Amino acid sequence: MLKHSEDTTVPKDNSNINKIDEQDRAFHDWYRFVLSYPPHLVRDYIEDFGLNAESVILDPFCGTGTTLVESKLRGIPSLGTEANPFAHFATCVKTDWDVDPDLLYRHSCEIAEFALDILRQQGIGDSVPFEGNIADLPLRQLSPEQHKLILTGSISPIPLHKVLVLLDCLEKYRIEQVYRHQLLAIANILVFAVSNLRFGPEVGVGKPKVDTPVISAWLAKIDEMVEDLRQVKNQNDAPAHVYLADARCPDRVLPPQSVDAVITSPPYPNEKDYTRTTRLESVVLGFIKTKADLQAFKKGLIRSNTRNVYKTDDDDQWIQNHPAIQGIAAEIERRRIELGKTSGFERRYSRVTKLYFGGMARHLAALRSRLRPNAQLAYVVGDQASYLRVMIRTGQLLADIAQALGYEVVRTDLFRTRFASATKEQLREEVVILRWKG
Repeated sequence: MLKHSEDTTVPKDNSNINKIDEQDRAFHDWYRFVLSYPPHLVRDYIEDFGLNAESVILDPFCGTGTTLVESKLRGIPSLGTEANPFAHFATCVKTDWDVDPDLLYRHSCEIAEFALDILRQQGIGDSVPFEGNIADLPLRQLSPEQHKLILTGSISPIPLHKVLVLLDCLEKYRIEQVYRHQLLAIANILVFAVSNLRFGPEVGVGKPKVDTPVISAWLAKIDEMVEDLRQVKNQNDAPAHVYLADARCPDRVLPPQSVDAVITSPPYPNEKDYTRTTRLESVVLGFIKTKADLQAFKKGLIRSNTRNVYKTDDDDQWIQNHPAIQGIAAEIERRRIELGKTSGFERRYSRVTKLYFGGMARHLAALRSRLRPNAQLAYVVGDQASYLRVMIRTGQLLADIAQALGYEVVRTDLFRTRFASATKEQLREEVVILRWKG
């Protein structure tokens, strides 16, 4: 249920409102970015905007495809742009339902047997934890450069070996029609069942799993995917197309006047390095092979944290005449000096704030020519106090930027509140509703 701006009460089930409902797990659960908004929020705005099979929905920051999957389930064509190569891949697979579920199941069972046979020959089981001397095992490893790209301790040696053996078998006996779906299933279990990663406000490393089932976990995920595909076998297949592209430049890839509605959640201005969230699967599956690959990927993202700010960045020129944003940046710098903060990251806090809102202005400006008259837009954003506890009212500032670019600001809906440990305050997550009259 949508909460409009005039209703300032906190949603009753605030702790669970961002979680996925059990009935929404089909396709969404193939791989879900941990920072994704829930499918029911997309449904709310599809209904609120009166969208149907004649409409086209865009998610310019599509992540792992919540908006596109939900649109497809409702028979509505959709478009997406995403700069993260792994997230782009995940969305492409999650919206590809033209797959024979029987072939996917049968071939995956064969692959599993090949992998289990190799592991047995090496003295490694999948269902029973290894209890011998790990030093005696011929364990596969990542290259030194790959190893430097992932968080230290992300995955233990034996589980990693099992994943690499499974990947080898998949490549050796590859069938193109089902290969991408099998890879995505590996990505899912790699992160959520096999690795040592834990997800809170930031991604971190938890208690190491010396050994854990890999092949059986992968087959269980394949079973889920097969069942979902069987459920839609005779359903009309609404098109969904995802571009690997920078969301600040949607005019480079989207057709002119092709979009009726936008439902999206851009990154928030904070110190979250969003590339860390998908780092393990990106490296193990080969989407990022070198430090240069990682840097190229970061340069295609909106500047929302100090870890992807570069000397040549100039998005801040878009908001140089916006007094509120300039004032926030100046206050952040004043507090930095007052508190004696001198690290390289802290020195960039002021700049990244301007680059973030400048990037959003650049995005909204470029998007205008791709919107049809009376297109409706919903942007899920959150207040932030990440930079030396200076409050950033993201939704309010985004609405101001949009209005200056010719958009009509319809309203701001309260999505939820969340507790900020740094300031001990409840911060608002809001949905800024815009209209492009054309």
